[in-house]
Amino acid sequence: MKVTGRLLAAAAASAILLGAGLASPVARAADQKSDKANEKKVSKAASKPLKAAKDAADAKKYPEALESLKQAEALPDKTPYDVHVTNELYGFVYVRTQQYAEAAKALEAGLTDGFLEEAEVQSRLKALAQVNYQIKNYDKAIEFGNRVVKAGQADDDMITLVSQAYYIKGDYPGTIKFVSDYNEGLIKAGKTPKEQSLNLVLSSCLKQDDNECATKALERMVSFYPKPDYWQNLLYSLFQQEGQTDKSLLQVYRLAAEVDVLKRPDDYTEFAQLAIEAGSPGEAQWILEKGMAKNVFTDPKLIDRNKRLLENAKKQAEQDRASLDKIAKGRGRRQDRRQGREHRTCVPRLQAVRQGGRGHYSRSRQARCAEPGRSEPAARYRAARRGPQGRRAEGLQRREGRRKARAHRQPVEPARPPGVRPKR
Repeated sequence: MKVTGRLLAAAAASAILLGAGLASPVARAADQKSDKANEKKVSKAASKPLKAAKDAADAKKYPEALESLKQAEALPDKTPYDVHVTNELYGFVYVRTQQYAEAAKALEAGLTDGFLEEAEVQSRLKALAQVNYQIKNYDKAIEFGNRVVKAGQADDDMITLVSQAYYIKGDYPGTIKFVSDYNEGLIKAGKTPKEQSLNLVLSSCLKQDDNECATKALERMVSFYPKPDYWQNLLYSLFQQEGQTDKSLLQVYRLAAEVDVLKRPDDYTEFAQLAIEAGSPGEAQWILEKGMAKNVFTDPKLIDRNKRLLENAKKQAEQDRASLDKIAKGRGRRQDRRQGREHRTCVPRLQAVRQGGRGHYSRSRQARCAEPGRSEPAARYRAARRGPQGRRAEGLQRREGRRKARAHRQPVEPARPPGVRPKR
């Protein structure tokens, strides 16, 4: 990554602004965080060489600007603000002449001397992160970049710079943590992570030979960028997992076929064999026909072998279809018999009830016959829903009904006293 001119221009501009008051210095209130100066103004002795350096820098005469800055640097009894302005102008000139190592030192000195405003600090941190990245001082680039991130001022370029600094440095766990944390924040905000950042996480996992980490990274990649290459890499990692059973392997093949990443002839053959063994010959027929249509099988022996396998799958699939038809017909006949039995039992008895006859059915049975759609299983379900209290109440009602029925019967002849014979 090259140094972005926008950020470095911001750092250089601050140096020019600081030097703008060299001709007529104006005292300003001291920064509360600074204990090195009470006023931000250039001393009289330093004003002449610093103004000459600024004028030369404005005219892009950078060698002359450096000479003037060296004169200012050699002055005795410089104030802290004289040193600050000197470093700022040094940083500007070094950036323009692409002497980034010297620029990094000068700009960092300006950051730590306490004269920058809070708004200027963030721009300086960004510039320092980029300058240090350019000179391959990745620790410093990460340090300054993370300060920008924590302040909530990082843009996509800064995130990329820090993540690549971790990666190039060889800190792969640091790369995974930094990029993953940032991506999680994007996902929670309803945004899509960049494909480049997801690839960086995957590469970091592979650098550590961490298969589990690589699988998770690929799963995240296919979630947002479902490209065939990513799916193929993910499924390859699943095929390589230890402890795969035939059942789990069949599921992997099904997913591979769904996303259309099966490539090798052996994949089609093994998929078909596993499907047949799992009792799914129709699926085996489908995948073999798909392979034949794609001309996956080019070797004559493989063609002959898979044709025989396809014929076997078709035969078993046809048997399965015949069995399913037989089962469906049997279910239909049983349903017809149930409907006919209900008709034979309910309808005549219902007619008798309507004609005034009591018949031998209980009232609940008569009610079930009289109301369309009511069946005995449904009645049992409703009774179960009513619970014990409801069933007790129904039992009491039935006993009371039997008592009233006995009361309407003919009275029984009273018992005779001993020795009394019935009248003839």
